[in-house]
Amino acid sequence: MVMIKVNVFEVKAKLSEYLDRAAAGERIVICRHNRPVAELRPVEEARTEPRPIGLLPGESPFDVPPSFFEPMAPDELDLWENGEVYPELDVPRPTSVRTSKVAESKTRYSARPRRRPAGRRS
Repeated sequence: MVMIKVNVFEVKAKLSEYLDRAAAGERIVICRHNRPVAELRPVEEARTEPRPIGLLPGESPFDVPPSFFEPMAPDELDLWENGEVYPELDVPRPTSVRTSKVAESKTRYSARPRRRPAGRRS
């Protein structure tokens, strides 16, 4: 891959030429006062074939069985649409739960702001 460096004023003067070179595969580093600022490079082609379904490259793709696309049974569909969002679990919960009192404060708030002592500055 070819990479060239050009200054901004040259890119402004010959933009279409540099766009053609970038489309051909060159990378152009655009500089301002000989310091790199940006890079002009070709855009990757968009994928035209469908993505394979699978976990890792090299493994056999996951086959979706035809039954996946069949409608659900009426009782399963009813559970799906009308079932509990968070069903109760059969896990015993502790009887004494300690709660944090971080958010609780015993500070009194007044309507008037407090005055700073006259001799101290922050």
